[in-house]
Amino acid sequence: MRQLPFAALLIATLLLISSVSAIESPAPSPASGLGCDGKCENRCARSGWKDRCLKYCGICCGKCNGCVPSSPYADKTECPCYRDLKNPKGKDKCP
Repeated sequence: MRQLPFAALLIATLLLISSVSAIESPAPSPASGLGCDGKCENRCARSGWKDRCLKYCGICCGKCNGCVPSSPYADKTECPCYRDLKNPKGKDKCP
C-alpha cells in the first residue's frame, strides 16, 4: 500500500526534472542567412553588457526573421516584432 504514493511521487519528480531541463535548454541560434551577427554587432556596439546584448539580440533577430533596429539608439518601431517580444516578467526581451 505504501509503494503506490512513493511511485506517484517518483513519477512526479521525474516529470518536474524533465520539464525544468527543457526550460533551461539554450535557445536556438538565429539562421546564419539572416545576417543577425552583423546586425546585432551594430545594435550592441555601445552596450555596457555586450555579451548579454549580443545573446538576446541574436535570439530576437532569429525570431523576427532578421529584423533588428539599425543602430544602438534607433527606435525599436523599425522592427515591430523585435519591439513586441517580452520576457516572462513583461519587460522588453530585446536590447
